[in-house]
Amino acid sequence: MKTDPCSQSSLLHPDEAIVKLLEQVHPLYETEVVQLSDALGRVLAEDLASSIDLPPFNNSSMDGYAFRFEDLKDNQTLTMIGHAFAGHPFEGEAKPNTCVRIMTGAPVPAGYDTVQMQEKTLANGELIQIEAPKGVGANVRYRGEEISSGGKVLSVGTLVGAAEMGVLATIGVSQLRVSRQVKVAFFSTGDELRPVGTELAPGQIYDSNRYSIQGLLSRANVEWKDLGVIEDDPEAIRQAFRTAAADADMVITSGGVSVGEADFTKQILDEEGEITFWKLAMKPGKPFAFGRIGEAVFCGLPGNPVSSMVTFYKLVWPLINKMKGLPQAKPVQLQAKLAGDLRKFPGRVEYQRGILSTNAQGEAEVSITGGQGSGMLTSMSLANCFVILQQDQGDTPAGSLVTVEPFNSVLC
Repeated sequence: MKTDPCSQSSLLHPDEAIVKLLEQVHPLYETEVVQLSDALGRVLAEDLASSIDLPPFNNSSMDGYAFRFEDLKDNQTLTMIGHAFAGHPFEGEAKPNTCVRIMTGAPVPAGYDTVQMQEKTLANGELIQIEAPKGVGANVRYRGEEISSGGKVLSVGTLVGAAEMGVLATIGVSQLRVSRQVKVAFFSTGDELRPVGTELAPGQIYDSNRYSIQGLLSRANVEWKDLGVIEDDPEAIRQAFRTAAADADMVITSGGVSVGEADFTKQILDEEGEITFWKLAMKPGKPFAFGRIGEAVFCGLPGNPVSSMVTFYKLVWPLINKMKGLPQAKPVQLQAKLAGDLRKFPGRVEYQRGILSTNAQGEAEVSITGGQGSGMLTSMSLANCFVILQQDQGDTPAGSLVTVEPFNSVLC
């Protein structure tokens, strides 16, 4: 497995790469039960059905008056005989030519079939005149019209978001079975890397990649473990890989995976894992490593900060989603007008960082964040999308339509 799948003259297209990568990972089948309040971002491991009708009773969608529609045939003025509030139903008996003052969400009293909003009524003491009635059943939400008891509410593989939490609360679910969280361990290597908050000596830089990876993993809602910066020592790196793989489903590093790169990281990977070193037709992010260390999946990201983030977005995130049990979905892409000229050499798919907005004509427009060097992490901070330029594409003039992919479209 210690081979380069691409020759020096042939690069693997990123779309082909992700297909090959996804073939080599599988969903985690272990599950656990969590409280509804802890379910945000988790993936359902079972179908959920409702044990009640939703809504559980006929209720009013408006503040107004409940009445029998047939009574309007003879007289549009009705006598009010009581009130119905949410949580405090009208307990009297519906009678001909009468109505009940009713609030939104309150049960519609038995015997009444219609609600008129208060703005289309005239009140004179207890006498209520109904103006321009719509028809029988107006403004009534019927029992079970959204979900019937026993009906499926959410399916296995559903990502639980805020709306799903609300739906489950509506049907009284307090606990649910979900896939266990993916465990990811990550670290950086290099004697030149220093932790933030310390002084830099000549030739040293702050370790930014770990913080970017930490942020991405947090947004992916996985259980992550940061092993810090590992010194350039073969045994220290070896032990870090073993420690990471012992308790993780995935191990991520940044740097040390370039083909032909002579450093300890690549050497230890060759010895400890079943790793393939890839050359991808993407920019930034040409070098990438993938395989296994023990039972853990390994993803080796490029060392340049932007390359590290782009390869995470495009290659690692889909793998995590599959391991979580989520169905595969392509990121949302759209066409936008280019605000300025773009420089590009054919040969690789480029993911330039852009700012997507709406121009004065109401058209989607995108501008580049400035310098696009793979070490310029501010280009990611300023951007809200990738501008995707295809492999054979060259320079692109302002006004052209280009493909853009909002960052949030790859999140789950």
